[in-house]
Amino acid sequence: MSLRVHHLALRTRDVAALAAFYHDVLGLEVVRDALPHSLWLALGPGAVLMIEAREAGEPAVPAGSMELFAVGVEDAARETIRVRALERGCYDGETAFTVYLRDPDGRRVGASTYDLSGTRS
Repeated sequence: MSLRVHHLALRTRDVAALAAFYHDVLGLEVVRDALPHSLWLALGPGAVLMIEAREAGEPAVPAGSMELFAVGVEDAARETIRVRALERGCYDGETAFTVYLRDPDGRRVGASTYDLSGTRS
């Protein structure tokens, strides 16, 4: 069986603000605009990041959560994202391969240059 990422869905109180963050910091482009309910951003070939309005009473992201998702990037893009994160005050550290940031809802996001081509699938 072969699996691939189809979509990630993030729930938020402010769809437009969260989508703007991912557009501005990671450079993701809008592929479907269904505001105020949702906005889809291109995450790579055949995959999207869905930003969706959360329902009343739905819990927010726990403060300080270390759960994350990471996107693969080239070295230059990693540095661009690092600079943007520092400028926006959302930088959350880095390792030799990955820069981490926090989105407006507090999710931890990584931009990584680590080569996974040698890993088993």
